[in-house]
Amino acid sequence: MAESGDKLRDFSRRQPANRRQRSRKVQKVEPKKAKIPNQPRAATGAAMVARSPNVVPAPVGAGGRRPKQELVMPSAVKPMPTAKGQIPPFNPNNVKVRTVRVTKQPMSSQPGRRVSRKTRLKPMARAILYGIRLLIIGVGIGAIVGTALSVLDPANRIAPTATTPNANNTASTQAQPTPNNQAAGLFLTQEITSLKNTVQELAAANPNLTPGVFLVDLETGGYVDVNGSSSSPAASTIKIPILVAFFQDVDAGKIRLDEMLTMQQEMVAGGSGNFQYKPVGTKFAALEVATKMITISDNTATNMLIARLGGMEALNERFRSWGLTTTAIRNPLPDLQGTNTTSPKELGNIMTLVSQGNLVSMRSRDQILDIMRQTERDNLLPSGLGAGARVYHKTGDIGTMLADAGLIDTPTGKRYIVAVMVQRPNNDPRAEKFISSVSRAAYQQFTQSTPTPTNTTSSIPQTGYPSPGVTAPVPTTPINPAVVPPVSNNIGNYPSPVFNPQYYPPR
Repeated sequence: MAESGDKLRDFSRRQPANRRQRSRKVQKVEPKKAKIPNQPRAATGAAMVARSPNVVPAPVGAGGRRPKQELVMPSAVKPMPTAKGQIPPFNPNNVKVRTVRVTKQPMSSQPGRRVSRKTRLKPMARAILYGIRLLIIGVGIGAIVGTALSVLDPANRIAPTATTPNANNTASTQAQPTPNNQAAGLFLTQEITSLKNTVQELAAANPNLTPGVFLVDLETGGYVDVNGSSSSPAASTIKIPILVAFFQDVDAGKIRLDEMLTMQQEMVAGGSGNFQYKPVGTKFAALEVATKMITISDNTATNMLIARLGGMEALNERFRSWGLTTTAIRNPLPDLQGTNTTSPKELGNIMTLVSQGNLVSMRSRDQILDIMRQTERDNLLPSGLGAGARVYHKTGDIGTMLADAGLIDTPTGKRYIVAVMVQRPNNDPRAEKFISSVSRAAYQQFTQSTPTPTNTTSSIPQTGYPSPGVTAPVPTTPINPAVVPPVSNNIGNYPSPVFNPQYYPPR
């Protein structure tokens, strides 16, 4: 045994190169042996444990051989497993899994958050994006709110005044219909030719007069327009839009009906009315001032309201917002020179808007009509109406112009608007007869129409004020003031003034 061992050592020393070649051959053959299915796991496990630097190899018995340890691949070169299920039990997969996890740890354990990581890299861009979104939302909300306010604003419901047909064209016997022609609250359909011819004949019979006439049937939209858009001195008819503006502020809460207004020296005016005879500094309730402005056409009361409503220019701006182009206040009342202007068509538009409740609330509409019903001068439009008719109107009278405009409610249920303005030689009495004749022709035209079956009474709401019937013509004998019935509901607790209808001072 000693000789054989010495021979083996001498052989290994003499041929080191051959030994390396044999070791490479063993490296090629050894992995094949490791794949033998009958190889016991215990031996494989022992070999792997022996290669671990922290584990001491198991002792070998005396006379034992270690060919397998010498033939096993060095630890520096480890064979990789070629198939699943053949991995040694020291679990190399755990090392791989840990390595993969370490490389993927900085990114994210959830693939869906990679996009959020990119967005976090650009906070400025995200802030700009959110700002653009908020701007778009704000613009959209602003547009919606602006549209809603414009629809709900009563002033925007009034369209600009449309151009009317030529009133001097008497050759045409049938005017062209204008369906859906809406101008400042009016719905006009077709001109009433027969009534227009009558008005033109009356105008031709008075060549010294320059009339402007505008009538509208509020049920059918039929109308008559004879110089209706021509601008004329307004006189006291300018008090109609002032009254409407007053009740607009009442609805808005800017003025109370019981608010006390003080009469200043610069507000005192001559002409019609009795406020001028009160001491300067006298206080009046706002409703009383508005009522006196219409019923007896008090010029001092009118100037007090103009000042309380913000002045002439503020009122003119409001008139323009209603769609009125010729209606304007340029001087305080009484304005005998006729610088304050309006037109029959715009007066008719205002009365239509009041009737429909477009400019004011329905309660204020009722108060406006109640006040206008008490107008004491009744020798113009009321003189052409039959018994039982109701008239809500306001007159205007200066030396060069006479006018009356209002709403008529007939016993048959017909309601229509009429506005007549006549420019005349100084105080020519034929202007009064002309207005009365036009009112009579219009009343006959509209009462001859078939009454509305569902409305046989007036559509004007009933109020606490009595509504006496209007008789025509006006008596030629003086009326005894003692028998004039007082108004049952006195506004402001003042007695109704005695007024002689045969005399009406210029206004």
